[in-house]
Amino acid sequence: MDRVQLLLVGLPVFLLCTDILNLFGSRPPPPKAVHHHHHHQHHQHQQPPPQSRPSVQPQTLDFPSQLQSNGIGVGHTVGIDFCSSCSYKGTAIAMKNMLENQFPGINVMLANYPPSPPKRLLSKLAPVVQVGAVALIVAGDQIFPRLGISPPPPWYYTLRANRFGTISAIWLFGNFAQSFLQSSGAFEVYVDGELVFSKLKEQRFPGEIELRDLLGKRIGSSQIVDGNMWS
Repeated sequence: MDRVQLLLVGLPVFLLCTDILNLFGSRPPPPKAVHHHHHHQHHQHQQPPPQSRPSVQPQTLDFPSQLQSNGIGVGHTVGIDFCSSCSYKGTAIAMKNMLENQFPGINVMLANYPPSPPKRLLSKLAPVVQVGAVALIVAGDQIFPRLGISPPPPWYYTLRANRFGTISAIWLFGNFAQSFLQSSGAFEVYVDGELVFSKLKEQRFPGEIELRDLLGKRIGSSQIVDGNMWS
């Protein structure tokens, strides 16, 4: 065996033996860990003991509204009669909330203001006329002879030629007439049964400041606490 063959065979054997020695040989000892735990405990012993916080009792602020034993409006009643079919309910609720905030303890009552008796009677007849007109357009050929009208009048045939348009117009007009007859247009304000504002007379709604002043005069300025009601 020449030197080249000996080198080719011996080099792999040498590398194999080196790997075996490194695998099964003794491993180097692990590095020593720094003992932070004792050092941390040392700092903990140096910290002063926590001091207990003094108990703080909450204090309530005495506002003027809390200092009042009785509300300004206690014993007084405000009545707001409004037209419910005129969509005045939102305005009445807004006025009610304002008065209850300005006059604590006041009793605000909301009610519907009915229309006059003739308008109420006509509002009851409007649906009857509406249904009768529709029935006349649909079955006029049989209704007019029974009423002694034969042949039917010419306007009946004109309306019947556009039956659906005529019925729609009768229905819309009847609903409008009924809504108009049921509305009163009222927004009346009473304080302890006495009328202080009338929309039917003034033809307008009361302002919030105006209504507040009217009620303040009725209730009496002597009941206003500290004289700061209108500030």
